[in-house]
Amino acid sequence: MSYPSYVELYQSGELEKRVNKALEYLKKCVICPRSCKADRWENEKGECGVGRFAVVSSFGPHFGEEPPLVGRYGSGTVFFSGCNLHCVFCQNYEISQLLEGRKVDPFTLAEIFLEVQKIGCHNLNLVSPTHVVPQILEALLIAIPKGLRIPIVYNTGGYDSILMLKLLNGIVDIYMPDTRYSDSDKGKKYSDIDSYFEVSKKILKEMHTQVGDLVIKNGVAVKGLLIRHLVLPERIAGSFKTLDFIAKELSLNSYINIMDQYRPCYKAYSFPELSRRITRQEYQEVVGYAKKLGFKRGIPFDYNRNRLIL
Repeated sequence: MSYPSYVELYQSGELEKRVNKALEYLKKCVICPRSCKADRWENEKGECGVGRFAVVSSFGPHFGEEPPLVGRYGSGTVFFSGCNLHCVFCQNYEISQLLEGRKVDPFTLAEIFLEVQKIGCHNLNLVSPTHVVPQILEALLIAIPKGLRIPIVYNTGGYDSILMLKLLNGIVDIYMPDTRYSDSDKGKKYSDIDSYFEVSKKILKEMHTQVGDLVIKNGVAVKGLLIRHLVLPERIAGSFKTLDFIAKELSLNSYINIMDQYRPCYKAYSFPELSRRITRQEYQEVVGYAKKLGFKRGIPFDYNRNRLIL
């Protein structure tokens, strides 16, 4: 039986070294590109709203993710509360901005990881993990000797630190980043973050270097990069530029989910350009452009009908 590479990192002692390094970064927080410098080790809240311990909203099998993650038994999602993005249109704002959930110590988080595996899920899907990478690593150090063996999915909003990604090298099997904007001014306006596209390009390259294109065996993803892109009204996401970057600097074999489920939520109605759903034409022009560039994998997936529509 082949085990995920994180088992070898644990057995060699490398994982423990990375845990110690990651926890040190909490003391003057540089866990994400915001580098807010909060002393989260002493439970000072960072820009993400979270202090020393992770906050978990819910966990369990999820059947609404991409087909290669869901398989037959579901993707084992763990939803972390808090977020380093402050998107005005966030569809999960109760979790990301209002921090609904319960604080968990590393031992409890490790038990959650093991429970997801016990249920039979194909993977451990860490949703919004960016701001709690040290806490995740700390929990893995406890869960692995207790038998954790399923692939790990890093399901992120796409505003991550290269520093943290390098600590995750060999631990994360499947990276699943969002690519929100190709104009960093839009990132500032709608998510209150600086240099989004510049950061996004760097982290996508790092992720692809680590795990390569998505590998699917028996219908289930086992390793690689799966990219999400949400189409926004009025071409706010800058989809063409994002697709150009992926095609030219990553791979035309990239698995991309071009998502059509935008709906106005949270503070979106304060921005007229975001106060409506996208039109079919807005969605199809992005899909058409992706096909013109030569992408063939994962475009598009319709969540509502749970099947490929093109």
